[in-house]
Amino acid sequence: MIEIERKFLVTSDAFKDEAFAKNIIAQGYLNTNPERTVRVRIKGEKAFLTIKGKGNESGLSRFEWEKEIPVDEAQQLLQLCEKGTIEKTRFEVKSGKHVFEIDEFYGNNNGLIIAEIELTSEEELFEKPFWLGKEVTNDNRYYNAYLSQTPFLEWE
Repeated sequence: MIEIERKFLVTSDAFKDEAFAKNIIAQGYLNTNPERTVRVRIKGEKAFLTIKGKGNESGLSRFEWEKEIPVDEAQQLLQLCEKGTIEKTRFEVKSGKHVFEIDEFYGNNNGLIIAEIELTSEEELFEKPFWLGKEVTNDNRYYNAYLSQTPFLEWE
């Protein structure tokens, strides 16, 4: 499956009042190679193993494979992951016909808030809420795999 996604910084926490869902997420990476990241994630009461390929030239599209796995197995796999677990709360907010997933990070990435939107094509138009800031889709520093290795609080 090809994932088409855009990422934005968030300028206000007003999105929290609009959220229809909220989940605590812990995730780690078995492999952070940009050609093929392998992620283990526990989201609320569910867990997933995800493999993502390298992004295309625009940075908007890339291969993604995901499978739900038992939470206890995900907890075991997290022990095998590379350094740098990602801790965040994910808020889901409807905007027009789309849903933004907004991640508020903690730990070594405290203070960072990123919104993502999945699209059906790279050209698809969408409503931009007032709290949506600068687009960072093509900035690899804002990918979770990078943040696990080089946390936001260590940036200059």
